[in-house]
Amino acid sequence: MTSGRAPGGSVRPVLAPGEFRINPSILSADYGDLAAAAREVATVTDWLHVDVMDGHFVPNLTIGPPVVASLRRHSTAFFDCHLMVTNPEDLLDGFAYAGADLVTVHVEIGRTARLAAAIRDRGMRVGLALNPDTPLSDVEPYLGVIDLLLCMTVFPGFPGQAFIDDVVPKIAEARAAIDSRGLAVSIEVDGGIDTETAPRTAAAGARVFVAGAAIFDSPDPAAAVEALRDSVAAVIHAEPSPSDPKGS
Repeated sequence: MTSGRAPGGSVRPVLAPGEFRINPSILSADYGDLAAAAREVATVTDWLHVDVMDGHFVPNLTIGPPVVASLRRHSTAFFDCHLMVTNPEDLLDGFAYAGADLVTVHVEIGRTARLAAAIRDRGMRVGLALNPDTPLSDVEPYLGVIDLLLCMTVFPGFPGQAFIDDVVPKIAEARAAIDSRGLAVSIEVDGGIDTETAPRTAAAGARVFVAGAAIFDSPDPAAAVEALRDSVAAVIHAEPSPSDPKGS
């Protein structure tokens, strides 16, 4: 996976057509040794998801750019940094310097076009998140300026929540909206993702699967990543290609 650190300008895909990624969330890892957690999954995926919470947009408080910079010294992964914060503009320089490849902000805080431009101007790819109760119409005006759309499948703030089934139709709706405009926007899901829920979101159109507890609560995180990959691949590889409607 190439770095997202490239001159701003045109929107380029986070993933090539047909690709997908399992994206381990370090929110569920041992914060006493994040470098070891990154190494545990480095041989099976080249993405790492970093949840950033400010204690204001969400009630929890997690990590910031200094921890990401420290982790970057131990990992060559594609750092996907999800900013659940009220004022992300105050942190963008720090995350760019720390080595973030993609920064996702929430549509609920507003200023979306300005934030997307600021993220891209700093050489990072642009993600936009929406909460389970936020309608797709709130993000549709910005699909042309982002690289990744994060459909939250739980309410942000705490790990270990149960997957919200009602989000699945919205994922399918987002996939249809993106495809109808010919955009290279990857759909990511985050919250309660495991070998049962990941295939359902894959069938709806998701291609980046954030998993925390399903990976880092396992005695073998690398094997858990592989199990998730297999569950998703079984769905995606079974889908017919546009040139072969029967998939034969």
